[in-house]
Amino acid sequence: MTATAPPRVRASRTSGFALSVIAVLAFMVGASAPSPFYPVLQQDLGFSAATMTAIFAVYAVALLLTLLVTGSLSDHLGRRPVISAGFVVLALSMVAFWHADSVTLLFVARIVQGVAAGLLMSSLSAIVVDLEPPNRPGSAATLNSISPLAGLAIGALLAGALLDWTSSALAVVFGALTAAYVVMAAAIWVLPETSPRHGGLLRSFVPRVGVPAAARAPFLRSAPALFAGWATGGLYLSLGAPLVAQELGGELHVEQGLVVAVLTGTGSVACFVFRRQTPRRITIIGTTALAVGTALTLVALAAASYWGFIAAAVVAGVGFGASFLGIMRSITPVAAPHERGELFAAVFVVSYLAFGIPAVVAGIVSPHVGLAETTYVYGGTVVALSTTAALLRRFGSTD
Repeated sequence: MTATAPPRVRASRTSGFALSVIAVLAFMVGASAPSPFYPVLQQDLGFSAATMTAIFAVYAVALLLTLLVTGSLSDHLGRRPVISAGFVVLALSMVAFWHADSVTLLFVARIVQGVAAGLLMSSLSAIVVDLEPPNRPGSAATLNSISPLAGLAIGALLAGALLDWTSSALAVVFGALTAAYVVMAAAIWVLPETSPRHGGLLRSFVPRVGVPAAARAPFLRSAPALFAGWATGGLYLSLGAPLVAQELGGELHVEQGLVVAVLTGTGSVACFVFRRQTPRRITIIGTTALAVGTALTLVALAAASYWGFIAAAVVAGVGFGASFLGIMRSITPVAAPHERGELFAAVFVVSYLAFGIPAVVAGIVSPHVGLAETTYVYGGTVVALSTTAALLRRFGSTD
């Protein structure tokens, strides 16, 4: 699409770009909204900390397996059918959460949500890039960084607040999300199709992680920062709420949800603030802030300071957002349109390995050695990863 396209076509592309960004935001609201409910469901259903870890793990496993099998599906079948199907599956998972009156149904909800996330992550990221307005180069990479983090912040904060304010929070949150995802599944068909069908569909189902040749060098440069950033996210999203409740005296659900909201919300703002910097500079700023913010988190935990913990989350959030933006800015321009689904699938496979594996290990270990002690080890590992990523980017390639 060029700048000389007819106004009607440009309007279609512009409105499609806006709708695709809203779809990313809505999808990520649902990713964090269940988090404040887990302690409540654990109390109501009476399951153990080990079961809580398993509930977290099955989501990550389902997501990763789906990404491995279908990550490039939208490159072959088209963006719209894959995204629409993903939102239908996501709506089904919200219904399961809404009526989760047993551990079995809670596991089903998490597995179905993981499958939906695997379908949506790469295809939504790809269509945002496909529909980027020609007069706003770089906006897709920026909004592909801002929207997921903003969605995570909104979902965690609203769900936590509603748990404190109403006895019908389960129905309000998951009923509203179910309706929103059904509407989104239908609305996505008004977008222009940006990835016409082409051959290789059956081969695309073979489980693999592929990075297009043109993107391999920037992807490899970005991988340490990508891993460090999402390991930090896993620290806060998996251990943040229980740390606030058990170690820092935060009894309200909104206080627990605020930790995730501050981390991801600050990350979203950081993406906007640093959007005009070079990818290399953004990544160095981000990984440095990750290391400093995580170290401050451990200091606040040792001092039993809730507001110190929140302040540390601000610094870590700057790092989380900036490092992710730097990575997206590095890799987004180099992939051809028919390779974008595959590329973003690889990005999110690395992200969720970093997010899921340390968090699951922490969940298994913490009942035996203690929550605070587990956090010190986890946080120290994140500081080391982030520092290494910053040094590699600082003294590595100058692009």
